[in-house]
Amino acid sequence: MSSPPRPITVMPASAPALRAPDHRRAWACFALVGALLLAAAWWAAGGVGREQAHAGVLDAARNAAALKVALLTSELDKQRSLPFVLAQDSEVRTALTTGSAAAYQALNVKFEALSRDTGAAVIYLLDTHGRGVAASNWNQPTSFVGSDYAFRPYFQGAAQTGKAEYFALGNVSNHPGLYLSRQLVQDGRMLGVIVVKVEFDGVEAGWRRFPDPVFVTDESGVVLLSSLNEWRFLVHGPLAPAQREAMRASLQFGDAPLSPLPVRPDPDASGERVRASLPGHAEQSFVHVQVPVPGTSWQFHLLGATRDAMAGAAAAARTTAALLVLGALFIAGIWLHRRHRAHDLVLAQEAARQELESRVAARTSELRTANDQLRAEMEDRRRAEAELHKLQEELVQANKLAFLGQITAGVAHEINQPVAAIRSYADNSAAYLDRGRVDRARGNMAAIAALTQRIGVITDELRTFSRKSAGAPIGPVPVEAVVEGALTLLASPLRRQGIRLERVTAEPGLKVRAERVRLEQVLVNLLQNAIDALEQTPDPHIRIRIARDEGQVLIEIADNGPGLPESVMAALYTPFVTTKPRGLGLGLVISRDIVAEFGGTLAVQSEPGRGARFIIHLSEAAK
Repeated sequence: MSSPPRPITVMPASAPALRAPDHRRAWACFALVGALLLAAAWWAAGGVGREQAHAGVLDAARNAAALKVALLTSELDKQRSLPFVLAQDSEVRTALTTGSAAAYQALNVKFEALSRDTGAAVIYLLDTHGRGVAASNWNQPTSFVGSDYAFRPYFQGAAQTGKAEYFALGNVSNHPGLYLSRQLVQDGRMLGVIVVKVEFDGVEAGWRRFPDPVFVTDESGVVLLSSLNEWRFLVHGPLAPAQREAMRASLQFGDAPLSPLPVRPDPDASGERVRASLPGHAEQSFVHVQVPVPGTSWQFHLLGATRDAMAGAAAAARTTAALLVLGALFIAGIWLHRRHRAHDLVLAQEAARQELESRVAARTSELRTANDQLRAEMEDRRRAEAELHKLQEELVQANKLAFLGQITAGVAHEINQPVAAIRSYADNSAAYLDRGRVDRARGNMAAIAALTQRIGVITDELRTFSRKSAGAPIGPVPVEAVVEGALTLLASPLRRQGIRLERVTAEPGLKVRAERVRLEQVLVNLLQNAIDALEQTPDPHIRIRIARDEGQVLIEIADNGPGLPESVMAALYTPFVTTKPRGLGLGLVISRDIVAEFGGTLAVQSEPGRGARFIIHLSEAAK
């Protein structure tokens, strides 16, 4: 930085001019210190920028790995249920017991459809000797029917322990996959083994849409799945020669050489940093994230590229640091120039005062900025909470409208009947008036009035049910009136399915602390679930019981349907989980939340084959 022009001072002839050398020396020191500060800031900012970029890449890699592991686990869990269900299938057991060729052919067709619908690569059945007797690929050149799989570990494991999981290269298809097997037992005797082969082509294709390489290894470090085809069956980490020979002898991975994976720790860094050679690229640096896959002995690995991110972050940090240092040096130079011009104590004190005021202003500005930021965050939180509340209300209303869509046809039928009767009565009344039979016409008019009142009850109930109830106060609500409203909306499906309805009220006139529309929505949800459950049940029956129970009011809705299996009970209140083909999976979640808002509880009891009972407890309101 060049020295600013020095002021020309007229000195008396007797005053020596000694200030110029001092000024040059001061500016030389200032320039040297500035250069050192700039160099130090440049070096430090580069390190800080690289560390920040590494932390950012690491966080992003961890988040991406967690998401991909969740998706992989979901796929595994979905496929694991298939052999369990097929092991209980009566057709499969009958075929193994009788050994009928026709039964095996029927299983071939059934397995083929299941494989297509579930996405399983192959579904096949082995007898007690490990011979394939039915398979989803029965009509293909690579059919497993007739092949001997007794040597396969998944058959041996299922025969010994009841079930097994084994990842290997198919000896017929030459395509890798996970074999899920389960033993079929009857009267303590093994009937056979059902096997489902799961291939992960779709999962790997999804990984390839992202730039970061990912791979999955087993407990020995062998790469089973990868977004890079060239890395499959390479080994991550050391592998003992004896273990390598055992894998080759078992043909688990075919004739793969089990070469080392081109990933090694970065000698210039520590922690999660590694260096890897991608196919067709030179070796570069990555962050390595390793996450266990739940339910397996597998490890999920993700490599996040750091070179571009760290270079960009270092350049940005250095540029920022250089600008800050240069700006600081510029300000310091101005201050130094002003100091050189200060010849007396007054100017020095003024400079000190100005510096103090500048610091106070900077601190005040920081506090004001922090205060403004805090206010902005509070406003953002308030808006987020309002938006969340709005979304919750819209979700409840969407569930309510979904039920209205289901019962619209029935309500239309309920309205069309009295409308047709009104028209008939009106035509008859006109004929009676023409004949002068006013009394008969008056009777018809009374019937028409009763029918219109019935239509009004139905439409009022629909309008009340569809109305948004957010913000409505909680107060005394007659339980019987709410039950009557729900039954009005569901009268058509109840009558259409021939469901016998039993209502038990221990004490008439009970009231609860609730809000009528939302409580009616809960009852419509539960009654509609019961109606759906009774669709295939002979002599369907729904029982609604209202009673006092230990200082509270109990509302119980029970049916004699098939009940709920344990697997459904475990995830009963999980959002978007449903057993209905067109269900949203939100009815019970919303119902439980509504009852909780009233200070009550919603519980379920189920006996498979004997029906389910949904029990609501609410606080009793004063009459």
